[in-house]
Amino acid sequence: MTSNEFAERSASGRFPTLGAIWILYGLLRLVAAVGLFLYTATATLMFGALLNRVANPYALMDIFHILYLGAIVLAVVCGIVGIMAGLALMGGGRSARSLGLIAGFLSLCNLPLGTTLGIYTLILLLPMRTT
Repeated sequence: MTSNEFAERSASGRFPTLGAIWILYGLLRLVAAVGLFLYTATATLMFGALLNRVANPYALMDIFHILYLGAIVLAVVCGIVGIMAGLALMGGGRSARSLGLIAGFLSLCNLPLGTTLGIYTLILLLPMRTT
């Protein structure tokens, strides 16, 4: 595909397949956030079982709680932004490109699906030079 064909194809700003995949990914991240929230006690007990021989287990447990809360918040934010980006990409709205880029960047830390989808989205939506 030449760059002119790509520019003509993406001039409308509509990417229905990519939008549908982002909606599915967003829903998956929201389900993951709910799962993380529901199993907080189990994760805390499992991590706490590892701390029986360290000098200051309370500080490490506090750090664990902060990181675990960060993981839940990141999952919720990625889910919401992914759904919004998917709807915008399917509709071809003005904010489709910017929401897609934000969603692509945020999903890069989620292996393997988020990384793959994020890289593909960044490649597809970042500006390219045409000659």
